[in-house]
Amino acid sequence: MRLGSINGLRFKQLKLVILAFFILFLLWKWEKGTYYDSGVLQPDPLVLSHPANSKFVDQHTSSEEDFPNEDTLPQSVVKVEKQLTDAPPPLAMVGYSVDVADENEVPPPEKKECNYRNGKWVSDNRRPLYSGFGCKQWLSESWSCRLTQRKDFAYEKFRWQPEACEMPEFEASEFLRRMQDKTIAYVGDSLGRQMFQSMMCMVTGGKQRRDVEDVGAEYGFVLAPGAKRPDGWAYRFPSTNTTILYHWSSTLCDLEPLNPSDRATSYAMHLDRPPAFLKNNLHRFHVLILNTGHHWNRGKLKANRWEMYLGGAPNNNRNIAVIWKAKNFTVHSVIKWLDAQLPDHPQLKVFYRSISPRHFFNGDWNTGGRCDNTNPLAKGSGIHLNHSEDTDAEGAVRGTRIKLLDVTALSRLRDEGHISRYSIKATPGVQDCLHWCLPGVPDTWNEILAAQL
Repeated sequence: MRLGSINGLRFKQLKLVILAFFILFLLWKWEKGTYYDSGVLQPDPLVLSHPANSKFVDQHTSSEEDFPNEDTLPQSVVKVEKQLTDAPPPLAMVGYSVDVADENEVPPPEKKECNYRNGKWVSDNRRPLYSGFGCKQWLSESWSCRLTQRKDFAYEKFRWQPEACEMPEFEASEFLRRMQDKTIAYVGDSLGRQMFQSMMCMVTGGKQRRDVEDVGAEYGFVLAPGAKRPDGWAYRFPSTNTTILYHWSSTLCDLEPLNPSDRATSYAMHLDRPPAFLKNNLHRFHVLILNTGHHWNRGKLKANRWEMYLGGAPNNNRNIAVIWKAKNFTVHSVIKWLDAQLPDHPQLKVFYRSISPRHFFNGDWNTGGRCDNTNPLAKGSGIHLNHSEDTDAEGAVRGTRIKLLDVTALSRLRDEGHISRYSIKATPGVQDCLHWCLPGVPDTWNEILAAQL
């Protein structure tokens, strides 16, 4: 019996020793990271490509724009929500880890930085902000899809909900009160003009306003002989002394006629000079919104008789002569110039708006490309980007006091919002998958702008 008791005691001790070694082994493996999947808690890697490899390059010479017709988002940096839900962001975007030394003390995730490009589209029956039937005083007939044969208007019933930003409902009288004694200037191409007309409809609620003054002459906006339209429009709201204007500058560089006496003259396209309109009127502005992009192609340069100039002489730098490089050189040049001017204009806030996406499918604008989808958010409702989809625009404002109005990715989800085949003056078989129906997506661009003022 005594021998059996001794053997039983040794057996129990042996089991305890084995158990202790097993526990020590598990702890060792834990510290080595074998059972800790760090990838779950780390941010997705950011893939940045050289502009030559991006979607914004000189790939064709259409008369509309200079970018390919893919309608895809960089999957390495974007998370697409397929449903209109309040699902939490993916863990892959959380930037904290667990301290294994004390499992009971897990640091909370850091508060997300407000960035209006991240969020989701949500249905809102209170939309639109104005009527496409009523806003005839400010809205071009060709952009008011309510005046066309289009029958579906579901695209009007969505608003953008930022992921980590407070963006109150746009209220016209409150906005004008905040903009009292201020001038808001849009300078850019026809997409900039859409944004300008959208703002005019938003601040008037799409109503006729006889009290609003046309002050275009103060800025030189007069109809030149033989021109279809002036180089811009300017309107003032007397109740708050708020001026909202638009100036056409599709490339954001200064254009100078080589022979002013010849109506068929070519124009020097000074890549290193800001538009003369900006230099002459910058002191009058309080908010400036710039954009360019869709006119940077060989077709536009040839049709408009634009010739690249650098340093006051024809450009001989073959590297800069490449279309996408010329565009980037110009954008960087005007942004750098504006940043240098800001100390002398402390009242001024400048925004550079990222590229507005187009949605030609199964061809380009002149080869049967179409945008017939009428199903809102067919490719998802939300996005989460580590960086702007328009890397050229983001690079241009980096390190400056110019803010990026980043609308590219959120607009790319709205392919059903284009004018499509319903353009009043469209050529048969040619669809407009570049411009937007109004009311529509450009209203959201203005809401994001207003939220940042």
